Amino acid sequence: MSTLSLAARDSVTMLRRNLLHARRYPSMTLNLLLTPVMLLLLFVYLFGEAMSAGLGAGADRSDYIAYLVPGVLLMTVGSTTIGTAVSVSNDMTEGIIARFRTMAIHRGSVIIGHVVGSVLQAVMSVVFVGSVGVAIGFRSTDATVLEWLAAFGLLVLFATALTWIAVGMGLVSPNAEAAGNNAMPLILLPLLSSAFVPVDAMPGWFQPVAEYQPFTPAIETLRGLLLGTGIGHNGWLAAAWCLGLAVLGYVWSTARFNGDPK
Repeated sequence: MSTLSLAARDSVTMLRRNLLHARRYPSMTLNLLLTPVMLLLLFVYLFGEAMSAGLGAGADRSDYIAYLVPGVLLMTVGSTTIGTAVSVSNDMTEGIIARFRTMAIHRGSVIIGHVVGSVLQAVMSVVFVGSVGVAIGFRSTDATVLEWLAAFGLLVLFATALTWIAVGMGLVSPNAEAAGNNAMPLILLPLLSSAFVPVDAMPGWFQPVAEYQPFTPAIETLRGLLLGTGIGHNGWLAAAWCLGLAVLGYVWSTARFNGDPK
């Protein structure tokens, strides 16, 4: 059997292991899902009328729902990857990795299993939160099939990039609690983006911070694809952030995993 075949086989085995863990211990996934769902409901039903004023004259709660949901979908991706950091840290500190190192398995399959499993969980989480958005009134009637496919591709690419970063955070954390704390920026950054209010409505000194961080270009690109609004330079910025974070996370994670077994 070739090296590539062995790597694929072992990666599928590790993926199945991680998905079984997620199924047997769903509390982490459910807890991470509660944050975007609760924020979605909170901002729509408690602050929706007030927040819609920031969208311009004549905007109402339905307009704010359309504005809010794409941002919450990207926030869901960020919150899901926190579970990845915790899961990787658990593996590194509980001795299972040391056991894997003594077995005849492909070395990189352990990390690949975590990454692919996390991306799949992120996609399923986005589908769930998106269903909640549709239930409260979100509609995307203007998007074409090609735009829906592009939106899905953006979500997968963004989830992959953040997952590699989360894997690195899990590898450098001494325990699961530290891993969860280290990964908190992945759920806090959306709060400092255009997820809830337009960048133009923010204080002038803060606008560059919100505009050029990873989440805002991705959110604006997703809005443009689903709602038919302008994307402008956000498309290539989102792609650049995704590719940059993915490469950085991959190099960091593989170097840490191969060089420091903890």
